Amino acid sequence: MMGHAGMAATAVRHLRAAGAPTAVEPLPRPALRAVQEDERAPVDPAEFRRVLGHFPSGVTLVTTVDDTGPTGFACQSFASLSLDPPLVAFMVARTSTTWPRIAAAGTFCVNVLGAGQGPLCRAFAVSGADKFAGVDWTPAPATGAPRLAGVPAWIDCAITAVHTGGDHLIVVGRVEALGAEEEDGEPLLFHRGRFGRFSDG
Repeated sequence: MMGHAGMAATAVRHLRAAGAPTAVEPLPRPALRAVQEDERAPVDPAEFRRVLGHFPSGVTLVTTVDDTGPTGFACQSFASLSLDPPLVAFMVARTSTTWPRIAAAGTFCVNVLGAGQGPLCRAFAVSGADKFAGVDWTPAPATGAPRLAGVPAWIDCAITAVHTGGDHLIVVGRVEALGAEEEDGEPLLFHRGRFGRFSDG
C-alpha cells in the first residue's frame, strides 16, 4: 500500500505535469476555454454563481500540517465518494496558496463545522492570515493533520489522486480514520452567500 510520502509524491508529480509550481505560490489559471475569443461565453460567471448559490451545502475546514506548521482552508465542495474503498473528495481552486502545502504533505483532515462555527470558517477564509491563531487542535490519529476542537465530525485522509477540473483541482483522499460526536449537532450551512442553520420542516 502506498505510504503518505508516496501519495505526496504522486500529487506533486501531478502538479508538475500540469505545469504548476510545487511551492506555496498560487497556481496559474489554466489555459482552458469553452469558446473562442470572438464568441460569446455560454454562461455569464456572475449568473453562474447566482444560480449555483441556490444549492445549499455544508461547510468544512480542510487542514494539514507540514514543517512550517498547520494550515487549512474553508471548503464547501466536499463529498463522500466511495464506500469500498472508503474515499472522499474535495475541490480546491488552482490559485489556492494552501493546496501546494496539502499536496506536499500528502494528507489532510476534513473538519465538518457546526452551526455555531461561522466565525471559525470566516477566519479560515482569509488569505495570508494566521488561521490557527487561538484555534485548539490535536493531531488526527492516522495522519497527524489538525483535528479542530469542537467540530461535530472529522475525516482523516491520505491523498490518492488529483484530477483537473477547469480552474479547480479535484482531490481524492482515502479515509484512514474518522469520528463524530455522540450527540447530533446542527450543521453549519451555506446558501446564497450566507450561513444558516438546519431546521426540521
